[in-house]
Amino acid sequence: MSDELFDLQVGYVKFSNPIALAPMAGITNSEFANTHAKNAGLAVIGGYNLDSETNAAASKLVEKGRDEFITDSPLEFLENEVKAVNINGAVAFNVRSTTLEPLLKAAEIIKDAGYILELDAHCRQEEMVSIGVGEALMKDMPRLADWISKIKETGVVLSVKVRANVVDDIALVRAVENAGADILHLDAMKEGAGADLSAILRVRDSSRLFLIGNNSILDFYDAKEMFSRGADMVSVSRGALQDPHLIDDLVEEITLLQEQIGWYNSPKHVCRGEGDLRGLAFCCLPVKPCAVHNKAGQLGYSPKEFANIKMEFAKGTPLEFGDSTCFGSLVWCCKISKPCYLRDGVLDLLDLSASDYMKLKKDLATYILDNAKKPVNEF
Repeated sequence: MSDELFDLQVGYVKFSNPIALAPMAGITNSEFANTHAKNAGLAVIGGYNLDSETNAAASKLVEKGRDEFITDSPLEFLENEVKAVNINGAVAFNVRSTTLEPLLKAAEIIKDAGYILELDAHCRQEEMVSIGVGEALMKDMPRLADWISKIKETGVVLSVKVRANVVDDIALVRAVENAGADILHLDAMKEGAGADLSAILRVRDSSRLFLIGNNSILDFYDAKEMFSRGADMVSVSRGALQDPHLIDDLVEEITLLQEQIGWYNSPKHVCRGEGDLRGLAFCCLPVKPCAVHNKAGQLGYSPKEFANIKMEFAKGTPLEFGDSTCFGSLVWCCKISKPCYLRDGVLDLLDLSASDYMKLKKDLATYILDNAKKPVNEF
């Protein structure tokens, strides 16, 4: 598969598709990735313990029946895993340490291999939290931000794995982004079953970070729901244990969707109350009270300014045409998945495919965000 189909890249790392293997302590090592995630766009393996304190805490967890990776030579073990992993996509290593120095050494090893370091600010086991790692980092944002900043000085592409609904999600995301991280890996955990899709949407509307959504991805429907709230990538954990073919199936289905519509993670419509800010690309002319006013206002646009910015983008593109549509231009038309004979008639006249139409809408969404008076990570 060509990397260009999805055009996904963060720093020096390219992703062939937006399906990832998520880390599971004591389970997802190089061997597991090589078997279950050969075709994933990204395999995040680990978590790996990088110092004596985290290894000791892991030993306590093993005594309770939990799987963990334990070693007396953490960096040597990590180097061996870096050499052993062999998949078609990118690789990230989820790591923990009570001090910064082992993280910096790990970053150098991982960067030299062309891979991603993922800082574990996610683990909630008391044995880990009590020594200041995992979830404890979310509750100590100044330390988390300081570590992110120093790790980034090594030049490594950095992901940060966090859990939703533990602290103020927006404050956390902004701290992570402002400190210089490249990727946010968000476990959209909530009480009860299923993922908190509203958490994905809130984060997408508050950050321009590359966003990996995680939790309860068991089939393509689950993945599409998370993509439509703004996830750039989704990661699979327990689902890969239940179904060894899940990742391959998801890769096949998301590839087909991308080939068909050109924007695999296109947002839901804003007027449905589930669309993120990118959904403004599908909004009507703001001539009556509706959700578009609030969404555009979040970016600092008045209704007139919002109308002007969309028409400005449309000039010289096929979106400029469409006299027969509701508002006289394709720039105001909805998502291709919503049936509309007026829009589709214009697309036929222009010989513009559904995929090319949606790619233009994606570019329009980026243009709206890039020219906002109030950037998403500041409001």
